[in-house]
Amino acid sequence: MFSFKWFKKKSPWILHYNAGSCNGCDIEILACLSPKYDLERFGVINCGNPKQADIFLVTGPVTYRSRERLIQLYTQIPEPKVVIAVGSCACTGGIFRSMYNVEDGIDRYIPVDVYTPGCASSPELIMDAVIQAVDIFEHKNQQLQSAKKLYRQPVFEQGRFCVSNVAKSLKDKDE
Repeated sequence: MFSFKWFKKKSPWILHYNAGSCNGCDIEILACLSPKYDLERFGVINCGNPKQADIFLVTGPVTYRSRERLIQLYTQIPEPKVVIAVGSCACTGGIFRSMYNVEDGIDRYIPVDVYTPGCASSPELIMDAVIQAVDIFEHKNQQLQSAKKLYRQPVFEQGRFCVSNVAKSLKDKDE
């Protein structure tokens, strides 16, 4: 049977979302995709569909207007997924923290796996964060695959004794 596991391991797709930043970190992300840094040499592709993404790259603090969209995009990304907070605004709210329309960093609403500090984050830090995210993604993917295998195995092969009503009725019939 053909499997996409190898391809998924080698080429995770990134969804980039600007939650309300000043675009400084967005410019650095574009620099990462330029030929000088060439982030795509690691197999990473920037995509626009959350249902095809594996890594969620967020810049900027959470604003009242972007909060619902941020959570909606996060829930649309299939498991396993990795979230990267790029820049001090996405990590803590940055210079916009405690303003009337800002609700701090993104970890208040969605779980973050990798934090990238800086205002704006340098392309080297962003690339390092993406490489860490790829490692975390592989680890989460392995955990998910082992959980699926465990779920698919019959209860008797797992070494556990089944005490459900069906097993009890079968046991009673045998006796």
